[in-house]
Amino acid sequence: MGDDNGVNGDLNANLRCPSTGDPQLDKAVQQWLTWDKNRWTRAQVESLVAAGRWEELRSRLCSRMSFGTAGLRAPMGAGFNRINDLTVIQSTQGLFSYLCRYFPDFSSRGVVVGFDTRGQEESGCSSERLARLTAAVMLSRDVPVHLFSAYVPTPYVPYAVKKLGAAAGVMITASHNPKEDNGYKVYWCNGAQISSPHDKEILRSIDGQLEPWSTSCWEEELVESCSLRTDPLTQINSCYMEELTSLCFHRDLNSRCPLKFVHSSFHGVGHAFVQQAFQTFGFTPPIPVPEQKDPDPNFSSVHLPNPEEGESVLELSLLLAERENAPVVLATDPDADRLAVAEKSDECGWKVFTGNELAALLGWWMFFNWKESHPDPAETQSVYMLATTVSSKILQAFARTEGFHFEETLPGFKWIGNRMHELAKTGNTVIFSFEESIGFLCGSLVPDKDGVSSAVVVAEMASYLHNKNLSLNQQLHNIYQTYGYHVSKTSYVICNDAPTIHKIFSRIRNFDGEGSYPKTCGGVRIVHVRDVTTGYDSSKPDLRSVLPVARSSQMITFTLQNGVVATLRTSGTEPKIKYYTEFCAAPGKSEVSSLEAELRKMTAALVDEFLEPEKNNLIRRRV
Repeated sequence: MGDDNGVNGDLNANLRCPSTGDPQLDKAVQQWLTWDKNRWTRAQVESLVAAGRWEELRSRLCSRMSFGTAGLRAPMGAGFNRINDLTVIQSTQGLFSYLCRYFPDFSSRGVVVGFDTRGQEESGCSSERLARLTAAVMLSRDVPVHLFSAYVPTPYVPYAVKKLGAAAGVMITASHNPKEDNGYKVYWCNGAQISSPHDKEILRSIDGQLEPWSTSCWEEELVESCSLRTDPLTQINSCYMEELTSLCFHRDLNSRCPLKFVHSSFHGVGHAFVQQAFQTFGFTPPIPVPEQKDPDPNFSSVHLPNPEEGESVLELSLLLAERENAPVVLATDPDADRLAVAEKSDECGWKVFTGNELAALLGWWMFFNWKESHPDPAETQSVYMLATTVSSKILQAFARTEGFHFEETLPGFKWIGNRMHELAKTGNTVIFSFEESIGFLCGSLVPDKDGVSSAVVVAEMASYLHNKNLSLNQQLHNIYQTYGYHVSKTSYVICNDAPTIHKIFSRIRNFDGEGSYPKTCGGVRIVHVRDVTTGYDSSKPDLRSVLPVARSSQMITFTLQNGVVATLRTSGTEPKIKYYTEFCAAPGKSEVSSLEAELRKMTAALVDEFLEPEKNNLIRRRV
């Protein structure tokens, strides 16, 4: 909004710093020292200038963040490519500018703003502070802001956007990223994470609004005094818990459940909300892991605050469950939108379910209960389940047998959320959605993955199965016997060098000469190649992928002659190349060990032949 009263106006001539010898860097340093009002981040830049650390300054100041998975995510600290007061203010100014153009009634609809528990308040980069600055920018332009007064699970922001009719939502979170990171996640008016073209237009608007409009953008006090600021916490929490009961099918059984559950909130926001969700379903609340119950931005008891890492980060939860004789462990990630589950097993200690295995259980459970209340087979025609294309095909097997619809989307819940919105407009119902990275949505309560509701739904499923003398793992095998075993492997390598990632995928696209993809993997013929980055699909008559082209990330899928489907893709939020492989067997076959052995062999070949970890200095996943 190019305002005449920008902070300090033009570049302040009184702010002097030594020339770096690079005019672009000189200008960037001068801009930072002119615009930044945060003592902590200003001091970082001043210290780097004084030490003559020009490369470090160039890295921080001469590039900007781009929108990844529905927003911005980066380390906290000084720099235009990091999360800090200035970049959050700039981002919010750009968001305001775009929303003003898009929504004629923006000034009455307003925005929702939430935050998690990341960052140290004394460092000036806490999530709460960044949320309040986001609110201050909007309030300085007389836009109503529904700012949560305390930390909330990420799903509460999209839920509130829909419930309150807001134009957009912002959640300050970096989910399960390392403690050094934070993020700025944006939701559209339909409650789904923003997707194209909104993400590109917002980014363009940010680039046009880099100078802070006025000092009021930095004034957290404005948030307290402004009548346009409301606190939706009590209303939204009450409505969410009330609507959560639509996913509760066996309340009487829950109240008599003899099972104990252990829950870890991974030092994040989930504890109180999961406790309340259990009470809403009639359960005794789960036993919290005491060391991980309360927020801790240092994530002091885990090497990574990501429950997707499995047993290596669930150690405290499993030890507590052993002591308490609790057969089921539930773990929500720090912003409570993902869920990991482990179950005590007589054969092998603890079974930590993969995201694909949990999806098989939850998909079965949701359709089982839906059929109980909708006995007319004709109603099945309006039922959908959704999954990202790198996830297990188990829901496709369900749909083929049971007669409902199944659709795949590109990776990321933004695609699922937006597709849910489209299906709802035509009178269809999505009863379950998932992505293999332990992101689940039971029903359509929120158009985003939700660890809180998923946790209590898993508890009810475990309770019901226990009443039938079945464990979760036993039921998983029953499902595979009925619909066919789906054996999958998901992991990643770390690559901190963007040019190396580009080189790896360029080599794959020109493997046997220019424009020629690999013809074999592990000695097995590749029958189809789909490259979503370029829009190529060899299985289609016109060689064009049905899925939307996603040029901002890398993703190639190989279908092999032996039935294995393998995908390589880059993460939208972390320096990882992820790989996904799956073997899908016909119903009734149970040679699981041979399927697993073949899949291990094919996965190893995929990584060694196409990624060349040693040659490219890739770091394999720590197990």
